[in-house]
Amino acid sequence: MSVRDRWILGSIIAALVMVFVLAFVILPKAYPAYGEGFGPHPWGIGLPTAEDLLVQSQRAQVLSTFGGENDPNTKVKVTYLDTPEPLKGIYITSWIAGTKTLRDKVLDLIDATGVNAVVIDIKDATGHIAFPVNDPELKKAGSDSARITDINQFIHELHERDVYVIGRIAVFQDPLLAERYPAISVKRADKLSAWKDHKGIGWVDAGSKKAWDYTIAIAKESYAHGFDELNFDYVRFPSDGDMNDIYFPYSEGKVKADVLEAFFEYLHRRLSGTGIVTSADLFGMTTTNKGDLNIGQVLNRALPYFDYIMPMVYPSHYPAGFLNLKSPAAEPYQVVKYSMEMAREKVVAAQTLASTTPMAQLRPWLQDFDLGAMYTAELVQAQMKAVYDAGLTSWILWDPKVQYTKGALLADKLAVDKKRAGH
Repeated sequence: MSVRDRWILGSIIAALVMVFVLAFVILPKAYPAYGEGFGPHPWGIGLPTAEDLLVQSQRAQVLSTFGGENDPNTKVKVTYLDTPEPLKGIYITSWIAGTKTLRDKVLDLIDATGVNAVVIDIKDATGHIAFPVNDPELKKAGSDSARITDINQFIHELHERDVYVIGRIAVFQDPLLAERYPAISVKRADKLSAWKDHKGIGWVDAGSKKAWDYTIAIAKESYAHGFDELNFDYVRFPSDGDMNDIYFPYSEGKVKADVLEAFFEYLHRRLSGTGIVTSADLFGMTTTNKGDLNIGQVLNRALPYFDYIMPMVYPSHYPAGFLNLKSPAAEPYQVVKYSMEMAREKVVAAQTLASTTPMAQLRPWLQDFDLGAMYTAELVQAQMKAVYDAGLTSWILWDPKVQYTKGALLADKLAVDKKRAGH
């Protein structure tokens, strides 16, 4: 070998050594979060952006503050998944999530079908948080429980299956918070006694900043446990009760839609930059109505503040005569397709008016429970088809009993598999 050849060979070896050191020593130390939801490996698509690094920093701060991977009592490392596209999910209660034998049945269903996401109750209509908390203010409220003692482990099991985990937080329907802090509770017209809905459930005033901060504390604490997305439900004023005998200590005399948009903006601002993906549940008829349904919900006024809007387009919740249908529950395809087409039009119009502000994507809740009609596999599938025909790809099934129609999920999976195979 000539001197020149030896010099070339030596240069090549030196370059390879430098590449090795950069790839496996320097970059892993500089960007330890690769593979945990912060973007691609540096030898994939590219190096992280400044925004990626900011999110990484703020996410680490949340984890450090509220426990998670920095909690010495936590044996399971906290990781995060990117939002799947399309997303096909099911809802499960905290009681089932906290009972191993029952949640194993859910895992069996997931393994057998195309489900790639679950929604788990963090705080349901009782006001109780489903797992022990670290935040002192949440502890002071006494709202935490032991329904799910191993929440980190369960999320880990789901992540191992590439299942995206969404945590549901019921916001203003909260009898426990209303009882703990009566000053922020919705009152009867006498301004003294607590107002309750037809189910006997108390509410807090949607205009209470204390309730806003309480919700944000729950969101950050939950995110530290590994929830990939936080879903905010009951983001509205109450409606099912004596509305002639009601008083709002913080919102009285204000426009309800203004109050809710102020909350949406506050929530967005406080959670922005943390990496938390957010979604909000709205009444199904917000997709077709121009007004606020007397609960403050207007689709257009929520779009700028969340990553996803999830209209609850349950056909059973539409009145007789909607689309000239005698029984909307028995005609789910028409109800869902029309509702989501109208929702898409509203998103396009909103995006046109605010071209520099990204609008939320649509992901509807679908019905898988018997109300107004017996929901067979055919009726559940009809809703899925309606979503696809409306130009959307994602949905989540709701059944409070967590008894999902396996036949519908399997049929959808089969259709997807055939499409991928080119049949």
